[in-house]
Amino acid sequence: MRIAKTHSWLLASLLGLGSMSASADIVVIVNPKNPAANLTAEQVSAMYLGTSATFPDGGALALADQPESAGIRGDFYQKATGRSAAQVKATWARITFTGKGTPPKELKSDADVKAFVAGDAKAIGYIDSSAVDGSVKVALKL
Repeated sequence: MRIAKTHSWLLASLLGLGSMSASADIVVIVNPKNPAANLTAEQVSAMYLGTSATFPDGGALALADQPESAGIRGDFYQKATGRSAAQVKATWARITFTGKGTPPKELKSDADVKAFVAGDAKAIGYIDSSAVDGSVKVALKL
């Protein structure tokens, strides 16, 4: 009986941890020098689906992505575009094959995305909200 209670408690704890990470806020970030102060989900969706190659003001953009293995990637695409990461990957395969665009640059972590965005005025990316600091500007919270 005691073992069953311990296992039940452990399982409940692990499930609670999983739901905490799944509910983390994702933010879209830009370089502080970028004039894009507030972006809409529709604008971000167009950028990450390859239908817009510029910021709303017409400025060029450089897209940063998280690794395929990162849970944040699937969450971001679902929240921002309403599509799964696999569907977005297929979209970019088609765009690349037809020569109409280049997919987002895949980086290794929130820290790498943040450094990429901080170092390029035309960059945009997404990270966990807990990773935000003064080196980047939040343009959208998902």
